[in-house]
Amino acid sequence: MAVIGITPCRKIEDYRQAILHVGGEPVVLDVSTPVDEVLKGIDGLLLTGGNDVEPARYGEPAHATTVAAEPGRDEFEIGIVTAARAREVPIFAICRGVQVLNVAFGGTLVQDIPSQLTGALEHSLPCPPNQAFTFAHEVWIEKDSLLGTLMRERLTDDTCEVNSRHHQAVKDVASGFKVAATAPDGVIEAIEDPAALFCLGVQWHPENFFRTGEFRPLFEGFLEASQKK
Repeated sequence: MAVIGITPCRKIEDYRQAILHVGGEPVVLDVSTPVDEVLKGIDGLLLTGGNDVEPARYGEPAHATTVAAEPGRDEFEIGIVTAARAREVPIFAICRGVQVLNVAFGGTLVQDIPSQLTGALEHSLPCPPNQAFTFAHEVWIEKDSLLGTLMRERLTDDTCEVNSRHHQAVKDVASGFKVAATAPDGVIEAIEDPAALFCLGVQWHPENFFRTGEFRPLFEGFLEASQKK
């Protein structure tokens, strides 16, 4: 059974359940543990959602809407994702996770979609606890991407609907990555490293659908790659 290291966040249970539902063994990581030690014990790395990456890490002053992440989280996650990619450990990054992935390798972020992108859709749509599966908008997926391959049976004309709870997004894509999906307003919704066995980041929250399976193929593909590691 592949052991999947999950970075800690305030809403961890859906991530754990998404991994359990595809047959993986989830382990929530401790940000105080040295990166080398963490990587010795996992087969795949799942970067979770949360508050904003410190803008100084991509050379910008903080926007008024910036909400800092938990102490030590930026440093730990950037350190571990950098080391994991170098060692070809499969990586699946979700929401804040895709932003960490992009920043770790030299990319930048849109700090506040509503105030910085004219004509943008509403991307921050928190759902009541009893409506966890509410869709917000569709995304357009590149058919020749890993994301497109994994989701091919669930796409309609290369699109699918997603949920959305973010006010930031990838701006300048890090070197070595390519855009795998966008929203109709042009906001980047997924990036991936085409040279890697599995290195994918999505801006929405597929873990919220572990009960109904709309995005199960993403977790299945991640687990399969982790088992090959």
